[in-house]
Amino acid sequence: MIEMGASEKAIKAFAEELFNAERNRLQIEPLTDRQKDFSVDDAYMVQLENVKRALGMGHVVSGKKIGLTSPGIQKQLGVSEPDYGHLFAAMNCAGGKVRTEELIQPKIEAELAFILKKDLAGGKVTSADVRTATDYVAGAFEIVDSRVLDWRIKLPDTVADNASSGRYIIGEKRISASEADFSSITMKLYKGNELVGEGSGAAVLGDPCLAVAWLANCLWKYGVTLAAGEVILSGAFSAAPPAAKGDAFAAEFSSLGRVEAIFV
Repeated sequence: MIEMGASEKAIKAFAEELFNAERNRLQIEPLTDRQKDFSVDDAYMVQLENVKRALGMGHVVSGKKIGLTSPGIQKQLGVSEPDYGHLFAAMNCAGGKVRTEELIQPKIEAELAFILKKDLAGGKVTSADVRTATDYVAGAFEIVDSRVLDWRIKLPDTVADNASSGRYIIGEKRISASEADFSSITMKLYKGNELVGEGSGAAVLGDPCLAVAWLANCLWKYGVTLAAGEVILSGAFSAAPPAAKGDAFAAEFSSLGRVEAIFV
C-alpha cells in the first residue's frame, strides 16, 4: 500500500530543488527537517519525478542501484529495508576515471553488478529467478553522492535524492550467475596501499541475489520493471569512505578480480 503525506505540489517542488542542487552542485537542507510527514512513498514520487525530467532531457536509464543493504547502515538510519535509485548511462565512468568536479561530497562503495538478459517483473521474483535472468555478474564501484547537506539523511531524504546515486564503474571480469555462491565472495577495498574496508556478499541481505529480488518486487508496486540489458548494483560489501580529487581506490574481489577508480 502506498502512503502519501506530501501534496503533489510539495513533491514537485522538492523534485525541482533536488534537480537544481545536482545540476549546480549545491547542498540543500534535509527534506525531512522541513516536512515532518514526508514519507518513503512521497520520496519515491520525488525520485520518479526527476527520472521523468531526465528522460525528457534525453538521458537514458542504464539500470538501478540498491542501497542500505547492510545491517549497520540500516541501524544507523533506523530503517528495516533497503532503498533503490535509478542509474543513467551518463553515470558510467568507463575506464575508471571519476570527474570530481561534477560531484558534491562523494563516497565510494564496492559491490557486485548484475547485468540482466531478461526482465524481472511481476512482484514475486525469487533469487532463483534473478540467477536465470542475469547475463553475467562483475565487480563494481558505486560512487554515491548526496545533494543533502553534510549527508544528514534519513531514509526519505536519500530516496528522494535518487538513493544518493552519483557514478559507477563496472569491472572487466565476468562470471555466470549460475557459477557462484555470491554470499561467499570476499572483497578488500584499498585507498592507495591502505586497506580501508573489507567484506563479503553475505553483508548484502545475506545474498546479493536476494537484494536484486527485493528490488524487483519493491519496484513492481511503483510500476517500474528491471529490464533486460540493465545494470543492477546490488549493495555495498562494506562502509563507504569519502573520496576526493587525487584519490585512487582498488577493490579486490575473490573470483572477480580487481576494479579500480581514480578521482581526477
